[in-house]
Amino acid sequence: MRDRPTTEPPDPASLRPARVLLASEGREIPKHAIDFAASLARQGGGDVRVFTVARVWGTAFGLPNPGLLPSRTEWSEQRGVVERAVKGLQRAGVKAEGHVLATRKATKRILSEAERLGCGAIVMAADPPRNRLVADFIWSQEPYRVQRRARIPVHLVTE
Repeated sequence: MRDRPTTEPPDPASLRPARVLLASEGREIPKHAIDFAASLARQGGGDVRVFTVARVWGTAFGLPNPGLLPSRTEWSEQRGVVERAVKGLQRAGVKAEGHVLATRKATKRILSEAERLGCGAIVMAADPPRNRLVADFIWSQEPYRVQRRARIPVHLVTE
């Protein structure tokens, strides 16, 4: 069940968010997504929070298993993703902070972080959309799940 019907986000020029969440489900955040988030934040005179997910690979018999948690390498890769995005935003003249959390449910975690931080918009890099029946099982299609379930505007930036 969806929280709201799927619609296109409002025109970015009409938004004035006090805070923007630049989120990633684990992929590198490209420069064009950083630039888009910076322009949205400048319009609203706000800041950008960068958030990325370190993937937990599942459970073992319904219980958390340390072998399924992100490795040190995965944690450091995600911290690097956040650090590079924050530096890019700061070079663009926007105040930015970021953090990484581990989860199996990236969509739920991204939406809860946006709500917790009081964000007025979410920006995510996305691959082209795929067949929705198959795409629900593909991790790279997470931005579209975020867009379908969000109560705030979600801007998906593709190349």
